[in-house]
Amino acid sequence: MHSPHRYASVSAWWVRWVLALAVSVGSWSTLAAQPAAPPDDETEAQSRALSRASDAVVGVRSVAVDNAVSSDTLGPARQGSGVVIDGDDLVLTIGYLILEADQVQLVLDDGRVLPARVVAYDQATGFGLVQSLAPLHLEPVPLGDAAQLNVDEPLMVVSGGEEGGISLARLVSHRDFAAYWEYHVEGALFTAPARTDHSGAALFNANGELLGIGSLMVMDAQGPDKPRLPGNMFVPVDLLKDILPELRSRGMTSSSTRAWLGLNCVEIDGIVRVVRVTPDSPAADAGLQPGDVIVRIEDTDVNGLEGLYKTLWRDSAERDVMLVVSREGMHTTVKAHTRDRMKTLRQAQGV
Repeated sequence: MHSPHRYASVSAWWVRWVLALAVSVGSWSTLAAQPAAPPDDETEAQSRALSRASDAVVGVRSVAVDNAVSSDTLGPARQGSGVVIDGDDLVLTIGYLILEADQVQLVLDDGRVLPARVVAYDQATGFGLVQSLAPLHLEPVPLGDAAQLNVDEPLMVVSGGEEGGISLARLVSHRDFAAYWEYHVEGALFTAPARTDHSGAALFNANGELLGIGSLMVMDAQGPDKPRLPGNMFVPVDLLKDILPELRSRGMTSSSTRAWLGLNCVEIDGIVRVVRVTPDSPAADAGLQPGDVIVRIEDTDVNGLEGLYKTLWRDSAERDVMLVVSREGMHTTVKAHTRDRMKTLRQAQGV
């Protein structure tokens, strides 16, 4: 259920199809088998709202500054989506698309490619904000309430740019998420089926309200203790509402100023194992190695990624942190001097 191009007529057709299925059936298990219901006034209103939502999604292109530290993992050129959320042409996207960006462009359905500036990158939530430097002439979308979503609720996923498309999805879980890098998000939204064009894609309910911004493709959308199901993780817009003024004024939130080690780890049955150490990072300087199991941080036993991160972030961003690691069956105590991650990044223009 994917539209390769979102021209106006295609968009309207898809929106009505998605809406008719979602509101007439209301249950994913029988969704695809039902014909579209004849439109009524409420359905027409929702259809207009979803059309507006679809039209507000744009493509986002960026090129990182020379020698950007993030280019090793993200590449220097990045492409994804964003959605207009304010009348002054403010676009919400996923932060890694614009991390250390030197150039940003917005790609519209009508073929226009417009320059934009970076307004904010928030490490704590993962959100990014850019603003078009030319009028978009697009109506912004309202922010919904992701906390009110029910599992199996039909939703609409929209990506932008030349290869943008619309598809139907269902919510399969709503839970906190700890990533393999040093990142944790509360109330993340997990949907299926999976889409590969998830970066910055917009997640909408049947009223055309924005619920989340696409971040990842995952193999355990239902949860780590459930049958494996490919899907996508969306950062909920609920996290944006209270911090938007701070993002606009400071380019980040105070929560983004926090300790960083430079580790990629996996958690299996509560055991946290290092899989990658970022070069020239506090972890590398301290001698941590892939394969190390992190047993303890400061005065806290490590029983999962979430606990590791929250203990790491609870005090000042730049300090000595004591770690106990298990290496080849032997426990070793390691001292690492953490850094403020935001200070290690090349400054993006406009922030």
